[in-house]
Amino acid sequence: MVMLTSLTISHAQHSPWTLESCVQYALDHNLTVKQSENVVAQREVALNTAKNSVWPTVQATASQNFSFGRGISEDNTYVSSNTANTSFGLGGSMNLFTGFRVKNNITMGKLNLEAANADCDKAKEDIRIAVTQAYMQILYNMELCKVAELQIVIDSTQVERLTVLRDAGKIGPAEVSSRKSTLAQSRVTLTQARNNLNLAILDMTQLLELSSPEGFEVAVPDTSLLAPEILSNPEQIFAQAVTMRPAVKAEEVRTEAAATNIKLAQAGWWPTLSMSGGLITDYYALLGHTSKGFASQLGDNFSPYVGFTLNVPIFNRLETRNGVRMAKLQLESQQLQSENVRKALYKEIQQAYYNAVAAREKWLSSGVAETTAFENFELSEALYEAGKYTSTEFNEAKNNYLQAASNLAQARCEYFYQVQLLELLAGK
Repeated sequence: MVMLTSLTISHAQHSPWTLESCVQYALDHNLTVKQSENVVAQREVALNTAKNSVWPTVQATASQNFSFGRGISEDNTYVSSNTANTSFGLGGSMNLFTGFRVKNNITMGKLNLEAANADCDKAKEDIRIAVTQAYMQILYNMELCKVAELQIVIDSTQVERLTVLRDAGKIGPAEVSSRKSTLAQSRVTLTQARNNLNLAILDMTQLLELSSPEGFEVAVPDTSLLAPEILSNPEQIFAQAVTMRPAVKAEEVRTEAAATNIKLAQAGWWPTLSMSGGLITDYYALLGHTSKGFASQLGDNFSPYVGFTLNVPIFNRLETRNGVRMAKLQLESQQLQSENVRKALYKEIQQAYYNAVAAREKWLSSGVAETTAFENFELSEALYEAGKYTSTEFNEAKNNYLQAASNLAQARCEYFYQVQLLELLAGK
């Protein structure tokens, strides 16, 4: 089984693509998946920023000021003289208590990252389903091309036979002309079938972000190994899917994040405490007067400091109260959204399940109908060549057989797709 992670177009032109290789290539190159992965990277940076907020901030400062007229001197007295002041400082600050805002911001960052990962998994799941559907469409159109080619073989054989009989004088030219018309229509049908196949291949190559459909072909799976067996019921599939589907997980994580957002809003009711400290020193110079040396003044004026700031919220125009109310409403909306996703998943599983059941029954009945129609066609062909069946009766038997073969191909591809879809919905 070929698994492709970095496949060139030239390789694609020589190697049939399996369903697995199409899915893997799409996951590696699809732009929607890449965008989802970029969002995950952004959430990782945001989480790192939230974690780093527990650390203090440190900064160094330097300033140079000139004062003209009355100004402060190096001994902290005012004199009537122009002065120059040079200051250096190193300071820092740290939040000691913020109403658990930092802790909840970190929790929110983790939840946002988890939700982004789930969204990325959902994008990949959507690609898997889309690629599987496109792959099945190609297989179905390939089967229709085979049926159309078989129809041409049958009509060509009859044209050759009737031409011999006409040349022998046993039938008139009108019957040969009628059969040639039927053959021409069969060729039109084949042309349309091939065009539909080309369009299906184009859809697949666009989904894979390939530059051209030229040379693209798929490997035909052995559907004989896929028995039309009894499927699990929708409840069993849902019980497994609800614990594994990324769409459900993403909404559950967002619900948890909405609950954390309430705690963030409630932080506005808590007092905050911060600490600051640092070192500062100055150099003063009276322009036109002799002052102490630069290094001497920096040493004399060296001054460390430390301070604490307590902020107690008293009234902020009800902003905190309304922020909490809004956060609670957002939580309720998210809970409803999460429930809607679960219900939509169950509905999707039910539809896929009953579609698979119907396709299985259609496959079994189409197999019987195809066998019966083929036997009737062989008998009709023998009777027609013996002159005991009319051209209309032969055409009817032929068309019934070709239609039965087409129905069988459709039912087999449909069942194969629905089984794959159910496995994807179950989280496999």
